Amino acid sequence: MIYLTYNDQPSGVYSSQVSDVCNFLNQELNAEIRLVAVISMHNFKANRQKIVSEVPNAWVIPALPKAKYWKFTQLLFVFICLFTGEKKVIARNVIAAKIALFSKKMGVVKKVVLDGRGAIAAEWNEYQVVADEKMKKMIFEQEKSVVLESDFRIAVSSKLVDYWRRDYGYADKNHVIIPCTLNTNFRASAFSAEELKNQKLALGFGINDIVMVYSGSTAGWQSFNTLGELLGRVLQKGTHYKLLFLANEDENITGMKKRFPEQVINKWLKHHEVQKVMAACDYGILYRENSVTNEVASPTKFAEYLSAGLPVIISENLGDYTNFVISHNCGMVVKETDEIILHQQTSAEKQRMIQLAVSTFTKQANSNQYQTLLQFING
Repeated sequence: MIYLTYNDQPSGVYSSQVSDVCNFLNQELNAEIRLVAVISMHNFKANRQKIVSEVPNAWVIPALPKAKYWKFTQLLFVFICLFTGEKKVIARNVIAAKIALFSKKMGVVKKVVLDGRGAIAAEWNEYQVVADEKMKKMIFEQEKSVVLESDFRIAVSSKLVDYWRRDYGYADKNHVIIPCTLNTNFRASAFSAEELKNQKLALGFGINDIVMVYSGSTAGWQSFNTLGELLGRVLQKGTHYKLLFLANEDENITGMKKRFPEQVINKWLKHHEVQKVMAACDYGILYRENSVTNEVASPTKFAEYLSAGLPVIISENLGDYTNFVISHNCGMVVKETDEIILHQQTSAEKQRMIQLAVSTFTKQANSNQYQTLLQFING
């Protein structure tokens, strides 16, 4: 079986949602999957090494320089399938699925599974992911075809399935819903009140401060203009309200630091340091504007916040997670004009959040869905 990715460069998301998934399926469920990653020629050698270091048996292949030439990879993938004898393919997102379905039409592949990571046509057009206008017009029909022609589908949220039904006329039931999950090396930690206090002091906060943390990019699609105003109203209430950015500093973060110099801190950490630092905070922030892209999304950050013991300040209509916050009482859903009332989190409250993450957002917790997927592929 092949897991195919196209033009997905190695990153934290790739590690947790591709490499770690392949390793989990192979080691825990005996799936015998080979990762085939077609990546950009830019920094090819270094990026190939990153992928192979995580998935040793991966085949990493360079893509042609321009995205519009992806169809040439279809013929290459036919030869890969003929050479390996593999006849089953899980394909991540639209272009990879188009490549896999071409091999099926050529008779060398029997089953294609679409690993749907979001509403790709909506994202390309709402957030200008690609500059080529012709490609943006084509992506709707391409996404529709892979949703309808694939033999089975993985969706990151029930809202993504709703999107497929509404926009593409998908009427099948051959799918599983698997949210973006934590790495399999995640271990739940029990932080004592004393440890949390010491960590908060080490970060430069007071023991009575209420600390919000924002982890990740503040780029345009993350809706920072609205978020900045929202957080500003909280910080104006008093200097014991603090805001920690775990991100590369940009103009958005610099602006917040200028507005609230005693309350806003920015840090860039190594990946293994993030959980311990977030655990000393009180709330994670996951606020995005209302768009189709965000309506169907499954941000990994949600699981990461919960795994550090943080309830989540979340916007309306954010994937399945807005309703999850309400039904599990693990944060607050806020509108643009809402007043936000916060309190310090106790060790017991933090532990409840961590257990929610373990029971919902680990790969082990989604083992039944993975088993359903493999049963279909091998059936």
